[in-house]
Amino acid sequence: MSRALFGHLWRSQRTKLLVVAVAIAAWSVFLPIIYSSFGQQIKQVVDSGIIPKQLMNFGGGDPFTLAGSIALGYIHPIAIILVSIFAIGFCVSAVAGERQRGTLEVLLARPVSRRTLYITELVAALLFIGLVLLAAIAGTVIGSAIAGVSSELAVERLPILWLNGMLLWGAFATIALAASVSFDRLTPALGVTLAIVVVSYFLEILGSLWSDAQGLQAYSLFHYLKAREILSGTIDPFGFAVLAAVAVLAIGWALVEFPRRDLAAPS
Repeated sequence: MSRALFGHLWRSQRTKLLVVAVAIAAWSVFLPIIYSSFGQQIKQVVDSGIIPKQLMNFGGGDPFTLAGSIALGYIHPIAIILVSIFAIGFCVSAVAGERQRGTLEVLLARPVSRRTLYITELVAALLFIGLVLLAAIAGTVIGSAIAGVSSELAVERLPILWLNGMLLWGAFATIALAASVSFDRLTPALGVTLAIVVVSYFLEILGSLWSDAQGLQAYSLFHYLKAREILSGTIDPFGFAVLAAVAVLAIGWALVEFPRRDLAAPS
Protein backbone atom coordinates (compact mmCIF):
# COMPACT_ATOMS: atom_id res chain seq x y z
CA MET A 1 0.00 0.00 0.00
CA SER A 2 1.17 3.54 -0.79
CA ARG A 3 1.04 5.78 2.28
CA ALA A 4 1.40 8.92 0.17
CA LEU A 5 -1.53 7.96 -2.05
CA PHE A 6 -3.61 6.90 0.95
CA GLY A 7 -2.93 10.25 2.61
CA HIS A 8 -4.01 12.05 -0.55
CA LEU A 9 -7.23 10.02 -0.73
CA TRP A 10 -7.99 10.73 2.92
CA ARG A 11 -7.45 14.47 2.53
CA SER A 12 -9.55 14.63 -0.62
CA GLN A 13 -12.47 12.65 0.85
CA ARG A 14 -12.56 13.66 4.53
CA THR A 15 -15.09 16.50 4.13
CA LYS A 16 -17.39 14.31 2.08
CA LEU A 17 -16.92 11.51 4.62
CA LEU A 18 -17.93 13.81 7.47
CA VAL A 19 -21.07 14.96 5.66
CA VAL A 20 -22.13 11.41 4.78
CA ALA A 21 -21.40 10.14 8.30
CA VAL A 22 -23.50 12.89 9.88
CA ALA A 23 -26.33 12.27 7.39
CA ILE A 24 -26.50 8.51 7.97
CA ALA A 25 -26.22 8.97 11.74
CA ALA A 26 -29.19 11.35 11.63
CA TRP A 27 -31.14 8.85 9.53
CA SER A 28 -30.31 6.07 11.98
CA VAL A 29 -31.50 8.20 14.91
CA PHE A 30 -34.83 8.63 13.15
CA LEU A 31 -35.84 4.94 12.90
CA PRO A 32 -35.97 4.00 16.62
CA ILE A 33 -38.01 7.16 17.26
CA ILE A 34 -40.48 6.18 14.55
CA TYR A 35 -40.77 2.70 16.06
CA SER A 36 -41.33 4.10 19.55
CA SER A 37 -43.93 6.62 18.38
CA PHE A 38 -45.88 4.69 15.77
CA GLY A 39 -44.80 1.01 15.84
CA GLN A 40 -47.71 -0.30 17.89
CA GLN A 41 -50.28 1.80 16.01
CA ILE A 42 -49.03 0.48 12.68
CA LYS A 43 -49.10 -3.08 14.02
CA GLN A 44 -52.73 -2.66 15.09
CA VAL A 45 -53.68 -1.38 11.64
CA VAL A 46 -51.93 -4.34 9.98
CA ASP A 47 -53.48 -6.84 12.40
CA SER A 48 -56.92 -5.43 11.56
CA GLY A 49 -56.41 -6.49 7.93
CA ILE A 50 -56.66 -3.02 6.44
CA ILE A 51 -53.08 -3.27 5.15
CA PRO A 52 -51.66 -6.67 4.07
CA LYS A 53 -48.86 -7.67 6.45
CA GLN A 54 -46.69 -8.72 3.50
CA LEU A 55 -46.50 -5.10 2.35
CA MET A 56 -44.93 -4.08 5.65
CA ASN A 57 -42.09 -6.59 5.35
CA PHE A 58 -39.91 -4.36 3.19
CA GLY A 59 -36.61 -6.02 2.39
CA GLY A 60 -36.49 -7.92 5.66
CA GLY A 61 -37.40 -4.92 7.81
CA ASP A 62 -40.61 -3.87 9.53
CA PRO A 63 -41.83 -1.09 11.84
CA PHE A 64 -43.27 -3.46 14.48
CA THR A 65 -40.08 -4.11 16.49
CA LEU A 66 -36.93 -2.15 17.19
CA ALA A 67 -34.81 -4.74 15.35
CA GLY A 68 -37.18 -4.60 12.39
CA SER A 69 -37.10 -0.80 12.33
CA ILE A 70 -33.31 -0.77 12.34
CA ALA A 71 -33.29 -3.36 9.54
CA LEU A 72 -35.74 -1.21 7.59
CA GLY A 73 -33.35 1.71 7.93
CA TYR A 74 -30.44 -0.33 6.53
CA ILE A 75 -32.36 -1.46 3.42
CA HIS A 76 -34.06 1.89 2.79
CA PRO A 77 -32.98 3.80 -0.36
CA ILE A 78 -31.76 6.72 1.78
CA ALA A 79 -29.17 4.57 3.57
CA ILE A 80 -28.22 2.80 0.35
CA ILE A 81 -27.61 6.09 -1.47
CA LEU A 82 -25.47 7.42 1.37
CA VAL A 83 -23.25 4.34 1.63
CA SER A 84 -23.07 4.09 -2.17
CA ILE A 85 -21.30 7.44 -2.33
CA PHE A 86 -18.15 5.58 -1.30
CA ALA A 87 -18.98 1.95 -2.10
CA ILE A 88 -19.88 2.80 -5.69
CA GLY A 89 -19.04 6.41 -6.55
CA PHE A 90 -15.56 6.51 -5.04
CA CYS A 91 -14.63 3.00 -6.21
CA VAL A 92 -15.87 3.33 -9.78
CA SER A 93 -13.98 6.59 -10.30
CA ALA A 94 -10.79 5.29 -8.65
CA VAL A 95 -9.22 4.04 -11.88
CA ALA A 96 -11.71 4.54 -14.72
CA GLY A 97 -12.17 8.17 -13.71
CA GLU A 98 -8.41 8.73 -13.72
CA ARG A 99 -8.16 7.08 -17.14
CA GLN A 100 -10.94 9.26 -18.53
CA ARG A 101 -9.24 12.40 -17.25
CA GLY A 102 -5.87 11.23 -18.58
CA THR A 103 -4.21 11.42 -15.15
CA LEU A 104 -3.71 7.71 -14.44
CA GLU A 105 -0.49 7.59 -16.47
CA VAL A 106 0.95 10.45 -14.42
CA LEU A 107 0.16 8.58 -11.21
CA LEU A 108 1.65 5.30 -12.47
CA ALA A 109 4.76 7.12 -13.66
CA ARG A 110 5.63 7.49 -9.98
CA PRO A 111 7.05 4.49 -8.07
CA VAL A 112 3.57 2.99 -7.58
CA SER A 113 2.72 -0.35 -9.15
CA ARG A 114 -0.75 -1.12 -10.44
CA ARG A 115 -1.38 -3.64 -7.67
CA THR A 116 -0.22 -1.13 -5.06
CA LEU A 117 -2.57 1.46 -6.54
CA TYR A 118 -5.47 -0.99 -6.45
CA ILE A 119 -4.80 -2.16 -2.89
CA THR A 120 -4.49 1.44 -1.65
CA GLU A 121 -7.80 2.38 -3.27
CA LEU A 122 -9.43 -0.74 -1.80
CA VAL A 123 -8.15 -0.08 1.73
CA ALA A 124 -9.30 3.54 1.53
CA ALA A 125 -12.74 2.52 0.27
CA LEU A 126 -13.19 -0.06 3.03
CA LEU A 127 -12.09 2.46 5.64
CA PHE A 128 -14.58 5.04 4.39
CA ILE A 129 -17.40 2.49 4.28
CA GLY A 130 -16.50 1.21 7.75
CA LEU A 131 -16.63 4.72 9.22
CA VAL A 132 -19.97 5.44 7.57
CA LEU A 133 -21.45 2.21 8.96
CA LEU A 134 -19.96 3.02 12.37
CA ALA A 135 -21.78 6.35 12.24
CA ALA A 136 -25.00 4.47 11.47
CA ILE A 137 -24.44 2.27 14.52
CA ALA A 138 -23.83 5.35 16.67
CA GLY A 139 -27.03 6.91 15.36
CA THR A 140 -28.95 3.76 16.24
CA VAL A 141 -27.69 3.84 19.82
CA ILE A 142 -28.47 7.55 20.18
CA GLY A 143 -31.91 7.19 18.61
CA SER A 144 -32.78 4.27 20.89
CA ALA A 145 -31.75 6.32 23.93
CA ILE A 146 -33.81 9.33 22.79
CA ALA A 147 -36.86 7.12 22.13
CA GLY A 148 -36.46 5.35 25.48
CA VAL A 149 -36.14 1.88 23.93
CA SER A 150 -32.49 1.17 24.75
CA SER A 151 -33.56 -1.84 26.80
CA GLU A 152 -34.81 -3.48 23.59
CA LEU A 153 -31.52 -2.93 21.77
CA ALA A 154 -29.00 -5.80 21.87
CA VAL A 155 -25.92 -3.57 22.02
CA GLU A 156 -23.57 -6.56 22.14
CA ARG A 157 -24.80 -7.59 18.68
CA LEU A 158 -24.11 -4.25 17.01
CA PRO A 159 -20.49 -5.21 16.08
CA ILE A 160 -21.87 -8.26 14.24
CA LEU A 161 -24.35 -6.03 12.42
CA TRP A 162 -21.47 -3.71 11.48
CA LEU A 163 -19.52 -6.70 10.13
CA ASN A 164 -22.52 -7.85 8.11
CA GLY A 165 -22.83 -4.38 6.60
CA MET A 166 -19.11 -4.30 5.86
CA LEU A 167 -19.33 -7.63 4.03
CA LEU A 168 -22.28 -6.45 1.93
CA TRP A 169 -20.89 -3.05 1.00
CA GLY A 170 -17.37 -4.42 0.77
CA ALA A 171 -18.65 -6.85 -1.86
CA PHE A 172 -20.23 -4.02 -3.83
CA ALA A 173 -17.07 -1.92 -3.44
CA THR A 174 -14.86 -4.69 -4.81
CA ILE A 175 -17.26 -5.15 -7.73
CA ALA A 176 -17.08 -1.41 -8.42
CA LEU A 177 -13.28 -1.44 -8.28
CA ALA A 178 -13.16 -4.49 -10.55
CA ALA A 179 -15.29 -2.62 -13.07
CA SER A 180 -13.15 0.49 -12.65
CA VAL A 181 -9.91 -1.32 -13.52
CA SER A 182 -11.58 -3.08 -16.46
CA PHE A 183 -12.70 0.00 -18.42
CA ASP A 184 -11.04 3.15 -19.75
CA ARG A 185 -14.16 5.28 -19.30
CA LEU A 186 -16.31 6.04 -16.27
CA THR A 187 -19.68 5.46 -17.95
CA PRO A 188 -19.39 1.70 -18.68
CA ALA A 189 -17.77 1.01 -15.30
CA LEU A 190 -20.55 2.86 -13.52
CA GLY A 191 -23.20 1.25 -15.71
CA VAL A 192 -22.05 -2.29 -14.95
CA THR A 193 -21.82 -1.62 -11.22
CA LEU A 194 -25.19 0.12 -10.98
CA ALA A 195 -26.83 -2.65 -12.98
CA ILE A 196 -25.61 -5.24 -10.48
CA VAL A 197 -26.68 -3.17 -7.47
CA VAL A 198 -30.08 -2.17 -8.87
CA VAL A 199 -30.98 -5.70 -10.03
CA SER A 200 -29.84 -7.10 -6.70
CA TYR A 201 -31.98 -4.58 -4.81
CA PHE A 202 -34.98 -5.19 -7.07
CA LEU A 203 -34.85 -8.96 -6.53
CA GLU A 204 -34.67 -8.55 -2.74
CA ILE A 205 -37.55 -6.07 -2.52
CA LEU A 206 -39.71 -7.97 -5.01
CA GLY A 207 -39.22 -11.22 -3.12
CA SER A 208 -39.98 -9.59 0.23
CA LEU A 209 -43.26 -8.08 -1.02
CA TRP A 210 -44.47 -10.87 -3.33
CA SER A 211 -44.51 -14.41 -1.95
CA ASP A 212 -44.34 -16.01 -5.41
CA ALA A 213 -41.00 -14.27 -6.03
CA GLN A 214 -39.31 -15.22 -2.77
CA GLY A 215 -37.06 -17.67 -4.59
CA LEU A 216 -35.38 -14.73 -6.37
CA GLN A 217 -34.08 -13.28 -3.12
CA ALA A 218 -31.26 -15.82 -2.91
CA TYR A 219 -29.75 -14.21 -6.04
CA SER A 220 -29.60 -10.80 -4.36
CA LEU A 221 -26.63 -9.70 -2.28
CA PHE A 222 -28.97 -7.54 -0.21
CA HIS A 223 -30.71 -10.72 0.92
CA TYR A 224 -27.65 -11.56 3.01
CA LEU A 225 -27.86 -8.35 5.04
CA LYS A 226 -29.67 -9.82 8.06
CA ALA A 227 -29.99 -6.85 10.41
CA ARG A 228 -33.24 -7.96 12.04
CA GLU A 229 -32.09 -11.53 12.53
CA ILE A 230 -28.72 -10.48 13.96
CA LEU A 231 -30.31 -8.09 16.46
CA SER A 232 -32.83 -10.81 17.36
CA GLY A 233 -30.07 -13.29 18.14
CA THR A 234 -29.62 -15.24 14.89
CA ILE A 235 -26.49 -15.29 12.72
CA ASP A 236 -26.39 -16.68 9.17
CA PRO A 237 -22.82 -17.94 8.53
CA PHE A 238 -23.78 -18.96 4.98
CA GLY A 239 -24.79 -15.39 4.13
CA PHE A 240 -21.53 -14.05 5.51
CA ALA A 241 -19.64 -16.61 3.42
CA VAL A 242 -21.53 -15.67 0.23
CA LEU A 243 -20.69 -11.99 0.61
CA ALA A 244 -17.05 -12.76 1.42
CA ALA A 245 -16.81 -15.09 -1.61
CA VAL A 246 -18.15 -12.39 -3.94
CA ALA A 247 -15.60 -9.91 -2.60
CA VAL A 248 -12.74 -12.39 -2.98
CA LEU A 249 -13.72 -13.17 -6.57
CA ALA A 250 -13.94 -9.47 -7.46
CA ILE A 251 -10.57 -8.75 -5.84
CA GLY A 252 -9.02 -11.70 -7.67
CA TRP A 253 -10.36 -10.45 -11.00
CA ALA A 254 -9.00 -6.94 -10.40
CA LEU A 255 -5.55 -8.14 -9.30
CA VAL A 256 -5.25 -10.25 -12.46
CA GLU A 257 -6.92 -7.92 -14.96
CA PHE A 258 -5.43 -4.55 -14.02
CA PRO A 259 -1.69 -5.39 -14.28
CA ARG A 260 -2.10 -7.12 -17.65
CA ARG A 261 -4.13 -4.40 -19.38
CA ASP A 262 -2.74 -2.18 -22.10
CA LEU A 263 -3.53 1.41 -21.19
CA ALA A 264 -4.05 3.15 -24.49
CA ALA A 265 -3.54 6.88 -24.74
CA PRO A 266 -6.74 8.72 -23.72
CA SER A 267 -8.78 10.04 -26.63
